[in-house]
Amino acid sequence: MNCPNCGATLPDGARFCYSCGRPLGGGAAGGMPAPPPPPPPPPTSAPSGGGAATAPVNCPNCGAPLKPLFGEMVITCEYCGASVTLGGSGWKEINKHTLLLPKVTTPDQALATVQRFLDQGFFHRKDFEESEVVEQKLSFVPFWIVPTAATTSFTYTDVAVSVGSTVATVAAAELLGSALGGGRRGGFIPIPMMMGSPVNSTRQDSISGQYEFPVVAVKSMSEYQPKDYKFRLEDRTFFDQKAIPKGSPVLNGDLGEDAAQHAARAFVMQLQSEAAHKKHSMVSQVNTQVEVSESELLHVPVWYYVLNRKGVKTAVLIDSHAGEVIRTVG
Repeated sequence: MNCPNCGATLPDGARFCYSCGRPLGGGAAGGMPAPPPPPPPPPTSAPSGGGAATAPVNCPNCGAPLKPLFGEMVITCEYCGASVTLGGSGWKEINKHTLLLPKVTTPDQALATVQRFLDQGFFHRKDFEESEVVEQKLSFVPFWIVPTAATTSFTYTDVAVSVGSTVATVAAAELLGSALGGGRRGGFIPIPMMMGSPVNSTRQDSISGQYEFPVVAVKSMSEYQPKDYKFRLEDRTFFDQKAIPKGSPVLNGDLGEDAAQHAARAFVMQLQSEAAHKKHSMVSQVNTQVEVSESELLHVPVWYYVLNRKGVKTAVLIDSHAGEVIRTVG
């Protein structure tokens, strides 16, 4: 359908024009455009309990009404696709809202993706063959992409130096025992001795890392939080409501940007610590400094599968853009 005022192409059933803001279907009379939408009011508190709606909020881009449920902090307008978040100054438009386009678009393709990842640590082929698919759906899940820079300094024990020092000490004790006992026939047992100044095997090192860390913006999906999975961010485009397949829900989020940045810091600190332990053994005194930049909201097409095998359920999340398994929980 097209807007009768400005001619913009609109999704079927749209009640507001995302271009000029005019209400559709009984909107302003006489062909006159509607006045520009007022700035979004600050949110009002809602009664406690899941599902309760807050006071109406207008989309800052097209003026359409947004109806966030209680607890939601990241809302995507169903008319124009703009997103707003609850910040310290109330509802504000997210500066960068992006999208990964789905490539795995059918349930059969998604199931084939699961099959390709069998026997790779999360699901054995025999278990899969004995399982029944009890749930499958494609949704667009919001992730905060948090640019993060981290520097980690740490100390570690240089095993080669430590072992070399011990070997030299034992060898010196053997030599001294031979000289005093006339060889080993006398039953002399060498005792390690420190010869000269002890060798300090403690060393210092540092590593740096740059991340665009994804934090899932839906708290109920936190168990599926990627640890080291990387979305193909080079393929992302700006969010376009028309690119969403019909019938695929675009999820709102209940995790704000500040909380996402705090979570990204914690996850990156863990990754840096693991990298330090991988580089050296016997690591201690790990200190990581993390800096984060302004985040963007990325909607990722995700297939959610639940497989039931003899009463035991395994949930699988599939990146519909890359055709790869993100996480499994079972």
